[in-house]
Amino acid sequence: MRRVKLGQICEVVSGGTPKTNVEEYWNGEFNWITPAEINDNDYIISDTKRKITQLAIEKKKLTLLPKGTVLLSSRAPIGKVAIAGKEMYCNQGFKNLICSDEICNEYLYWYLKSKKEYLNSLGRGATFKEISKKIVENIEIKLPEIEQQRKIVNKLKEVDKIIQQRKCQSRLLDGMVQSRFVEMFGTLDNPTQNFQTARLEELCSKITDGKHGGCVQEKGTKRYFVGAREIYDDKIHYDTAPEININEFEKDYKRCNVEIGDLLIVNTGATIGKSAIATDERTIHTLLQKSVALLKVRKELLNSVFLKWCYRVNTKMYMVESASAQANLLLSKIRKTKIYVPDINLQNKFASFVQQVNKSKFEVQKSLEKTQLLFDSLMQEYFG
Repeated sequence: MRRVKLGQICEVVSGGTPKTNVEEYWNGEFNWITPAEINDNDYIISDTKRKITQLAIEKKKLTLLPKGTVLLSSRAPIGKVAIAGKEMYCNQGFKNLICSDEICNEYLYWYLKSKKEYLNSLGRGATFKEISKKIVENIEIKLPEIEQQRKIVNKLKEVDKIIQQRKCQSRLLDGMVQSRFVEMFGTLDNPTQNFQTARLEELCSKITDGKHGGCVQEKGTKRYFVGAREIYDDKIHYDTAPEININEFEKDYKRCNVEIGDLLIVNTGATIGKSAIATDERTIHTLLQKSVALLKVRKELLNSVFLKWCYRVNTKMYMVESASAQANLLLSKIRKTKIYVPDINLQNKFASFVQQVNKSKFEVQKSLEKTQLLFDSLMQEYFG
């Protein structure tokens, strides 16, 4: 197996943006892509949100990207990868790779997917980091024979297909729960019955947020400082939460004491509305950051599982307009939010259904994690 530079086996090309205020450049017939259109799970992209005209191509002197080109975002952010399923053009946020016969484009796709952290380390610039054409051309890659490349691609695609199937199963199970919620309760705008309504401040014994300001980190304390980044996939992810000084924990814990059954909602930033119910023994050793709101329900009136799905189904409960750069779901808004209050027995019946579905999700998640470990080990084996 030899090592070569990408510039030796690929043509590296970028793009540009026609003037947006010239109508004759836009709404044409030619695909024109930006990095924002590529998601982490994208493989082949055959269509783009915006189209440009022949005049725009000529005036901007844009280079055509043939079908099969490996698309690589070079800034904002660095490292998004996909393969062009059709001919297209792009903006200046790419350093794309038109592959020669020596390298399979799918092999290069998986190689670059495995090197996102490395690609970001190559970024240069004061205002925002970017990788230049020269930097991309000088990246060295291990290059097996073309038949071996295809075997590697087939194995990775086979395992990735299973991963995507497991993710799809998990989404379908979530969809089942959401459908059952709407079937039983409807939406706030269109309830299934004439339910009583009440403000959350009447239905909760406490609504607060976490500590305003940082904490001294101290490993080995088993006291966790949980923020927005730890709340996703309906769970609290303690593996990324910093451990903090016990004295600081005890000083602030009384105000936002997390207990099993409490609902935690991200109330600031890009993941606003993500939520989790506290469920394990680490709960009592959890101090929240300001970015997370704590809702302690009155159990005779409200089931926290019902409330969690009430937020998920009725997204307007946390969709806020903010004059600042970062959206913020204020505690005052949470407290004054009015929701329907079905009979607690009906809420509990829904919560029991969720519990059964979660058992299936747990099995799917175990399979997903096992398959992901296999995929990661293959990527390490093939690409280092």
